[in-house]
Amino acid sequence: MQSVPTSDIASGHDGEDSRQLPLLLDDLSRLVRTESPSTDLDAVSRSARVVAGLVDERIGRRPEILSVDGVDHVLLRGADPKVMLLGHHDTVWPLGTLDELPYSASDGVVRGPGCFDMKLGLVQAIHALAWLRQRHGTEVLDQVTLLVTGDEELGSTSSRSLIEQEACKCEAALVLEAAGPGGALKTGRKGVSRYQVEVIGRASHSGLDPEKGVNATIAVAEAVLAIAQLADSAAGTTVTPTVMSAGTTPNTVPAAATVAVDVRASSAEEQDRVDRTIRAVRPVLAGAAIRVQGGINRPPMESSAVVELFTRAQGIARRLGHPPLEEMTVGGASDGNFTAGMGVPTLDGLGAVGGGAHARDEHAETKWILPRTQLLSTLIEEITGGVSPSV
Repeated sequence: MQSVPTSDIASGHDGEDSRQLPLLLDDLSRLVRTESPSTDLDAVSRSARVVAGLVDERIGRRPEILSVDGVDHVLLRGADPKVMLLGHHDTVWPLGTLDELPYSASDGVVRGPGCFDMKLGLVQAIHALAWLRQRHGTEVLDQVTLLVTGDEELGSTSSRSLIEQEACKCEAALVLEAAGPGGALKTGRKGVSRYQVEVIGRASHSGLDPEKGVNATIAVAEAVLAIAQLADSAAGTTVTPTVMSAGTTPNTVPAAATVAVDVRASSAEEQDRVDRTIRAVRPVLAGAAIRVQGGINRPPMESSAVVELFTRAQGIARRLGHPPLEEMTVGGASDGNFTAGMGVPTLDGLGAVGGGAHARDEHAETKWILPRTQLLSTLIEEITGGVSPSV
């Protein structure tokens, strides 16, 4: 999809014009400069406090910081919520990345670890709510729940129950993950399953009596070939063996080996098929044993459940003079998989427009920031009844 010229993207409305952009960029700078790698709980805690402070400062309501299994999540719960805004403040970048990839905003591009995935989306959500408060007063905030989790990049193991608990009260979930190319919204995501396959053999000296051993390296190699065959390209199912390890010393027949397996599937049926089959894999090598840990992490976000919500967003974009909204299905998962799996209509990809997620060229395009915040604000208005859809 071709890039849209800056002049083709409408600026804000009702006073939300280019004068607002420096404020959003200042807030983004604060979040990006607060490094928050998922695996560093102290860093995630510091980040949660910054996010909570920013929500309080811009919206006038202090959110809760909820610690679950040591991970801090930020929650601003509406009294009678209709819409859930969902995002995360953890990133994949280790502490010290800012020294190599400092925050910058110049020539229409924002750079810095986590700016695209997904701290700009958080800033847009916070400012969309601030704009709504200015137009409609504090009552509109009662109809919105904002949840910012701290472990999405690790699979949301501590936050899943919290996400589902809050989402079940809402009519829609709007996910502030980054957009697709050209600003496309994400109306479908594959489900994710993750496994750790352990092969148990028997050690022996590889020179004196290798025949007395059961070589776990050979057994895991055979298992990898069998597991990879579970993929089905016609169904869109990928089964990818990733990290593998085996053995202890060069002169010892390996007694143990492990391989991680990443599975992506477009339907729950495919997830279940792979889950059943991978657990049934048996070693070919006599004397070896296999143990499978892990399982289904996120259900698929199927596009059929989001047609009405996407159509509404398309209409808003058209009325606001934005470029036509496109949609796409992606292999990557988000916390939107959880809400969609519950049957809550879920629209994803409402955050930053740019590229380089998890890569050194991570960036966001500034020309999209105000229009996407405007789109989100108006979408919330319509769902909560703040304005007539005909406006």
